[in-house]
Amino acid sequence: MIRRWTMAGLAALGLAAAWPAAAQAQAGGTAEAIRARGTLRCAVQGPTNPGFGAPDSRSEWQGFNVDLCRAIAVMVLGDASRVTIVPLSTQARFPALQSGEVDVATNSTTWTMQRDAQLGFNFPATVFYDGQGIMVRRNSGITSAAQLNGATICVPPGTTTELNITDWMRARNLRFTPLVIENRADLTQAYGAGRCDAITFDSTILSSQRTTLPNPAEHLILPERISKEPLGLAVRHGDDRFFDIVAWSFFTLVNAEELGITRANARELFRTSQDPAIRRLLGADGSLGPLLGAPADYGLRLVEALGNYGEIFERHLGPNTPIGLERGMNRLHTQGGILYAPPNR
Repeated sequence: MIRRWTMAGLAALGLAAAWPAAAQAQAGGTAEAIRARGTLRCAVQGPTNPGFGAPDSRSEWQGFNVDLCRAIAVMVLGDASRVTIVPLSTQARFPALQSGEVDVATNSTTWTMQRDAQLGFNFPATVFYDGQGIMVRRNSGITSAAQLNGATICVPPGTTTELNITDWMRARNLRFTPLVIENRADLTQAYGAGRCDAITFDSTILSSQRTTLPNPAEHLILPERISKEPLGLAVRHGDDRFFDIVAWSFFTLVNAEELGITRANARELFRTSQDPAIRRLLGADGSLGPLLGAPADYGLRLVEALGNYGEIFERHLGPNTPIGLERGMNRLHTQGGILYAPPNR
């Protein structure tokens, strides 16, 4: 069962203060610490991030980013359920990862030079290629971001989102007034209440937040993408082994899709396939998983628990979900997208 911990709850247990020192002691041994603890502490943005990370009607966490947490848990602990979900705000995620309060962040973090070089994070894989967008009311008559001169725009503080919209508007000699609110749900509610003319996030977040508004169809995401947003898994510097584990939890999901391995056929392929690439990925020959301390049948466990990348995408974000996203750039490279993973070999 996936448990939800709040930062207040952690503090009440006396853990928040103890973890920074523990994190230093565990430098270079994150996977070992997780195994000793028996659960992976994984940060997601929530709880109001439908499609990516939010509790369902049974208070169980579901979403694209949550399933990436589960994939890492399979690699480290052999069990997708052994995850403690830690919902964090945009501002809280970096201190929590730096201090060791969480082991890894899957919460739609953009890979940037500053975060890599100054904040001390590594990004094992880009899991979603996105771009920042802007959402307006359909009845506003606005069809392009260039029409937003003089507008009030809702924007989260202290993020690449705030910097991107400022740079983009300034480069075009356009003025705007930012309405800055830290909490994502409160910011979306402010937009819904008419306190700003537009709201800006990564386009995927806009698609997610639109579903929380009373009448989602009344809101339009404008066609411009004003930035590149390679959204990645984030870990601390200093532990190459855990970096590799996190990376290959994701690469295996992508390669499974490319090889045609699905939740439905994974076990049959494990038993019968003679394709060396399929056998290596599923762990039928037992040679790769132990290199990272993962189960010999790591790939089988991953795909049986979660499906491949495409299945995870379609389940949480695809056209038949309330989010309604097309794969776009996140199609496999063999299907016209840019999603590509090194081989499991």
